[in-house]
Amino acid sequence: MKSDDCQYFIGVDGGGTRCRVRLRKADGSELAYCEGGSANVHTDPEGALATIRSTVDRAIQSAGAVSVDPSKTAIGLGLAGIVSLADSGRVQASLAGYARVMAASDAAAACIGAHYGADGGLVIAGTGSAGLAYLNGKMTAIGGRGFAISDEGSAARIGWEALRQSLWAADDLGPPSKMTRQIMARFDNDPAAITRWSANARSSDYGALAPIVFGNAEKGDAVALPIIKQATRDILNLHAALHRLGCARVSLVGGLSEPLKPWIELIAPYPFVEPLHDAADGAILMAGGKLQ
Repeated sequence: MKSDDCQYFIGVDGGGTRCRVRLRKADGSELAYCEGGSANVHTDPEGALATIRSTVDRAIQSAGAVSVDPSKTAIGLGLAGIVSLADSGRVQASLAGYARVMAASDAAAACIGAHYGADGGLVIAGTGSAGLAYLNGKMTAIGGRGFAISDEGSAARIGWEALRQSLWAADDLGPPSKMTRQIMARFDNDPAAITRWSANARSSDYGALAPIVFGNAEKGDAVALPIIKQATRDILNLHAALHRLGCARVSLVGGLSEPLKPWIELIAPYPFVEPLHDAADGAILMAGGKLQ
């Protein structure tokens, strides 16, 4: 079925922390919006797909009396953890029954939404981080290679660094601070408990520590402050790289976009422009839908 024949369009923005789903009619009017849990198809493929299906089902159910037939519905997915065509293919195969399924990275969907399909750049600062340029119909990724080796400036990397320095302080290898004491208290001041926890911790688990770091940095904490300043520089480095590629318009999105804004403004005039639409709507555009 062609997109022009679809009656409904579903956009999925699946990140490491939350899954957002929007349902629109073919004319672009919104019918429903729902949120679910983590949907990173790299770190937890089966769990992510289960979250996506359940959140999509809830969005359809919340549309009320409207009967949404998957065979007449196109679905676009922008998902954390998609890094190759093979990843996209696996997601698409798992959602058989829809008239059309388009899957790409969450960064791609967010970039398309931010500039309504026009040329532009995007920096995502959430649980993970990445830069993306959309120029002349081509996507170019910067960073965002996964928490294990990349994602500088992200909530996960902030939490990871804060936990590392808290362990240093506990072992008298680095200076203690209010922040390090708060983090150690979460683990009953037991370094071994942190070691056990880290064996199975996901990027979202580390990211959950970021608010502690921001809160203490705002009060001038000697350990938290350098962590947030470095994260700020990392995000600005992504902006600079996109600008060098030719992106005149660059947006900043993600859960850290607001917390980072005052820190960015301490360094330079705020260089980002407001996104026109979010990643869920970008996913709808990917699937051939319209927006109102």
